[in-house]
Amino acid sequence: MKQRIKDILAALVYLLYEKGILHNRIRVHDIDETIDELLRTEKSMVRFGDGEIVMIKGVDLMLQQASPEIGEGLAEILGYPYDDLLVTIPDIFRTLSDHHRASRRFWRDHLLFCRKTYERYCNPERIYYSTFVSRCYYFGRDRSRCDGWFAKIRKIWENKEIVIVEGTRTHNGVGNDLFDSAAGIERIICPPRDAYGALPAILEECRRCDKDRLFLLSVGVAAKFLAVSLFREGYRVLDIGNLDMEYEWYVRKVPDKVSLEKHDVVGEEANRAAGYHEYLAQVRAWL
Repeated sequence: MKQRIKDILAALVYLLYEKGILHNRIRVHDIDETIDELLRTEKSMVRFGDGEIVMIKGVDLMLQQASPEIGEGLAEILGYPYDDLLVTIPDIFRTLSDHHRASRRFWRDHLLFCRKTYERYCNPERIYYSTFVSRCYYFGRDRSRCDGWFAKIRKIWENKEIVIVEGTRTHNGVGNDLFDSAAGIERIICPPRDAYGALPAILEECRRCDKDRLFLLSVGVAAKFLAVSLFREGYRVLDIGNLDMEYEWYVRKVPDKVSLEKHDVVGEEANRAAGYHEYLAQVRAWL
């Protein structure tokens, strides 16, 4: 009964958004506009998913414990303080008609409980970009558009030297061709949990890299703060979140979310046993 009532309330609130009865001052570029801006410019990007929004409210995530310091910092970044640092949020305020049923339900529930957080902290003078740029497969009713999206995304780092900052389990690009267009790859491997506490060490290692490198971040909530710090120091940084996982699902054409075997491979010995020799050769630091 409680779930049924929540579904009804979530659907009603969303209908009020779609009809313009609830005032919606939050504007978001779509996926194509987001990718095109990253291709056309040298701007950096920080992404907010549902996890970062609930953490502003003080809710713990599976891999990151909440704190007032983190919540306040995320709220400040969500306010879009820099012109050349794109801030992405879920593009859910106009319509969810392009989402499949389960995704529509998820984002309606999210908006029911989090809309006041968006309204309080988003900057009405800015137009945000779409977080679905890095989650562009799973949500879609029509997944045929993913061909064009991923083709364009891979051009962002074409012929560029990239540094991937990721957790121990992530393995961005391992077993697929997501980053094959890059000129070269280095990796900084970070703690899988509460990476925010390791930010000083992560930032120190990143600073050892030349500023002509393109940084790609997959370190959860910590990536928001790392992206801002590196951006302010003159690096180009893209917070790509779970892009690799979405790409794996796209390549496999799976109908729903599936676990990836590489996410169970942890540590140098396990990576060697799995045959990830190229991955190991790319690692410049284990933190």
